Amino acid sequence: MNQQVILEGRYLWRDAAGRVIETPEEMFWRVARAVAAAEARFGADSKTVAAWAERFFALMAALDFLPNSPTLINAGRQGGQLAACFVLPVEDSIEAIFETLKQTALIHKSGGGTGFDFSRLRPKGDPVQSTGGVASGPVSFMRIFNAATEEVKQGGVRRGANMGILRVDHPDIFGFVACKEKEGEMRNFNISVAVTEEFFGAYAADKDFPLRFGGRVYRSVPARELFDYIVAHAHATGEPGLLFLDAVNRANPTPALGRIEATNPCGEQPLLPYESCNLGSVNLAQMVKERSVDWEKLRTVVRDAVRFLDDVVEVNSFPVPAIAAATRRTRKVGLGVMGWADLLFLLRIPYDSEAALQLAAELMGFIRAEARAASRQLASERGTFPAWDKSVYYPDLPLRNATLTTIAPTGSISGIAGVSSGIEPVFALSYTRTVFDRKKLLVVNKPFLAYLAANFPEAQREAILNAVYRNGTLEGVTELPPEDRAIFKTALEIAPEWHLRMQAAFQQATDNAVSKTINLPETATQADVAAIFRAAHALGLKGLTVYRTGSRKDQPLALPANCRPCRIE
Repeated sequence: MNQQVILEGRYLWRDAAGRVIETPEEMFWRVARAVAAAEARFGADSKTVAAWAERFFALMAALDFLPNSPTLINAGRQGGQLAACFVLPVEDSIEAIFETLKQTALIHKSGGGTGFDFSRLRPKGDPVQSTGGVASGPVSFMRIFNAATEEVKQGGVRRGANMGILRVDHPDIFGFVACKEKEGEMRNFNISVAVTEEFFGAYAADKDFPLRFGGRVYRSVPARELFDYIVAHAHATGEPGLLFLDAVNRANPTPALGRIEATNPCGEQPLLPYESCNLGSVNLAQMVKERSVDWEKLRTVVRDAVRFLDDVVEVNSFPVPAIAAATRRTRKVGLGVMGWADLLFLLRIPYDSEAALQLAAELMGFIRAEARAASRQLASERGTFPAWDKSVYYPDLPLRNATLTTIAPTGSISGIAGVSSGIEPVFALSYTRTVFDRKKLLVVNKPFLAYLAANFPEAQREAILNAVYRNGTLEGVTELPPEDRAIFKTALEIAPEWHLRMQAAFQQATDNAVSKTINLPETATQADVAAIFRAAHALGLKGLTVYRTGSRKDQPLALPANCRPCRIE
């Protein structure tokens, strides 16, 4: 099974000779016991701690909920680092830059991913008074971070991941936007432009836009020229993405502690400098009862998951003291979802429908309400997060955690659960996925297989599946009625408008952000990308990326061309 390949490739512990020494069940027990140990810090006796360990084990073993990868990999290790997301400051001095680089290496070694805003670095060519030389600019230091990341594997298993961000008004913005135009360059970075309302105002008015640093305007450029430059590179390479900085800070729960300037590598977790966040996701494909959402089960899973994530904050070992202090000050957690597309398949609701948008808003609203109820209960038992009196919740809403909901891409843990990733539509009904050591796994959508088994005799099923293996879609398949074909659409068959509206529906009740890629066919134009970016801004989204099929030769998901028909799930 694909799940076993993924678990053996990264998650299950090995001995000194590299042999796997635990089963998936043992892994879940290891994690459950390590996390439940936090309960003892709040006065729980050994019997209560064991009961919570059993509850956490059941939550994961049933695949109702899974925490982020570092928790699965490192829980139970001495000094185990359990969080996925970190943001580090990059200040404008050699000493500060290389201190951040050292901290980055420690985070990557422990299994985390890092985000940076490079906007405080002087533009290329600026004089450096201390040396009499000139500054090399943000992109040059990004290359140093990229090279260091190449040498430090994440958790000893994979290279680390970074998010590089530059404000749209930085004088080096054009060089930043182009820094990944050659395939393979900066491969350990995702990049996003931090765009502002000022920029979009200048764009709408067709005015010049000032590029500034340190209070000085270096030059002004037509806002539309800069926008088009960003669009052209996103169309060609899939990057940069956009981070809507003002939307992010409107939702900042602790503005008294500072403005948010950066996110984790996939963009779903905006954080203050030195903050970290541990994530987990509810498997929505498991929250179904008789073709309806099982709201009672969902309530129980959400409340247990919030307690689990708060316990992770408690038992986590942080790689840098400043990170420990900042993280414990706000105790941010990020509970999200995976299997959304599978849930819609099971409920027979098309992704691109008003019914799906309505359910998305209702479902995420329910999850946040239950998460807040759980956090409020934890606050009564354990106390509010230390910076609560500096938060937007003070004094009316005592919470244990400054943020509770985040929607991550869930690329790896959705593979363990065997469900669709995050809130994305399925990439295809059948596709190949490249994982560790370039292994290729054939993935066939489980709800689609179940639908075929329930509605077609074996010979007809085989004919349909053979067509799906070739195309990844229902193209050329005539056996399904139109109303069912509408349900089993894939990412490229869904118009960008519906991708964006779905993201907006989930964002309404997501404290942090939503990781979302707008998939486009190879034939999509720059005008299509520009329209998506404008619509995302109008919808109040916090960030997004676009990906045009074929933009990169080495994409992780691909249709199974000439693949031998087999049902590896």
